Amino acid sequence: MRNIFKNKWALVFTTLAFSLGSCDKGFDEMNINKTAATAINPVFILNNATVNSSFPAGTVFYEVGIVQQMVSPNSGVLTGANFNQDSRDNTVVNWQRYYRNVVRNTQDVLLITKDLPARSNLYNMARILQSYAFMILTDSYGDIPYAEAGKGYSDQIVLPKYESQQAVYAGIIKELTEASAALDAAKTVETADVLYGGDVAKWKKFGNSLLLRAGMRLSKIDPTQAAQVVAKAVSGGLMASNADNAFVKHDPNYTNGIGNTLNATEAANVYIGAPFANYLKSTKDPRLKSIAVRYVGAKSGPEMVASRANTDPSVQIGMPFGYDNSTISGPVKDLSLASFYDFSQVDRTRMVKVTAPMFLVTYSQTQLLLAEAVQRGWTTGSVETLYKNGIKAHMEQLAAYDANSAVAPADIDAYFVANTFDAAKALEQINTQYWVSSFLNGPEAFANFRRSGFPKLTPNPFPGKVIKGNFINRLTYPNSEISVNSVNVKEAITRQGPDDLDTKVWWDK
Repeated sequence: MRNIFKNKWALVFTTLAFSLGSCDKGFDEMNINKTAATAINPVFILNNATVNSSFPAGTVFYEVGIVQQMVSPNSGVLTGANFNQDSRDNTVVNWQRYYRNVVRNTQDVLLITKDLPARSNLYNMARILQSYAFMILTDSYGDIPYAEAGKGYSDQIVLPKYESQQAVYAGIIKELTEASAALDAAKTVETADVLYGGDVAKWKKFGNSLLLRAGMRLSKIDPTQAAQVVAKAVSGGLMASNADNAFVKHDPNYTNGIGNTLNATEAANVYIGAPFANYLKSTKDPRLKSIAVRYVGAKSGPEMVASRANTDPSVQIGMPFGYDNSTISGPVKDLSLASFYDFSQVDRTRMVKVTAPMFLVTYSQTQLLLAEAVQRGWTTGSVETLYKNGIKAHMEQLAAYDANSAVAPADIDAYFVANTFDAAKALEQINTQYWVSSFLNGPEAFANFRRSGFPKLTPNPFPGKVIKGNFINRLTYPNSEISVNSVNVKEAITRQGPDDLDTKVWWDK
């Protein structure tokens, strides 16, 4: 009887095992999503980096404010250059944007394509865009993670070393020189690229124009090397018209960060700075009409409505620096305004609408830098012609923001009649125009202001400033870096100087 039971249970287990084995057949295949992507075309990763190259809204509260193009009388989340104070919630924005979204993504593209000869153009495009991001980062903070940056996944480097700005610039110049030269129209054209549609000629011009920018950045610290880099950039071929401009396109899905902020929470809190508005008014610059709007008589944010909107240059009044939302009542009274809401703003329906483009490197900027390079004897050409080309190009560029921002050709001609070029003041005129041409490109306007010393601005007189000097010289490191990557941050501070707004970056000596 015992054997009968043993045989019976053996048969049950054998049958069950066979049944389970039959059920498992094809189980793995059945649980695979046959429509899911198993790999990402690296050009789409580059596109993610490109879209995120657009400047974060926080640049308005530091870089744009430092060069006195825009200002807010309000504190709290808007504290920054308006009060010459260190608000690390705002100084962190470039670090987060460019390391997390541009350096990391371009590094992924480099890893994927470095051993793929058929994708060599994409590889070199990523090198150029990554160099652009590193230039913003080092110009903002000084010494930064460079060679070890973006390698947390590939090399498990989660606490990257900081390198001197001099070393970072050497790397940027090497990358831009090599990558621009290596682009080859005979190889695969990356048509899905959102910046230039894979146009190799335009990518070359972008890379070389960025190289020119890098060379000019060295004009104070190393004029000899600056001249050499400028010569390389010129020989490689620079932007030749506004059609070559490098800019990020925005739409309702990928919005302009500055426009998004100025059309939402801070719509009634940020104004055109008096120095910027006054300069444009004093020179009868037609760009003021393209840029500014004043809600005449507004006593509050809700009163800033279309019926009050006036874009006539003659009525624009920029907000002076040195005041908070209490003391601004003094200038309001002196100017016979209804309230501080009565000052001029950048037009939210045109230049900073949420779908407005964001310009990174332009033909206008390139012509102006080239004019300075000629003035310094580093290349050949007509300083006056290049200077005028740069101004005209920016005036024509404004139409890209909105049809109602276009500057009429007759107004451009009239401007040059009223504002002649003075060779004796060439550097001042060129770099003051660069300031105008770089409006809304806070990182570049801030960098060139420090490098050139122009425009000549009166220091912000706010009484509660924390800086010891006249102007902010750099942005401070993120608190997260100080707490997590403390050893490497401390090494950078020891080499560079205190982690405050007064310390100058290497090339600003």
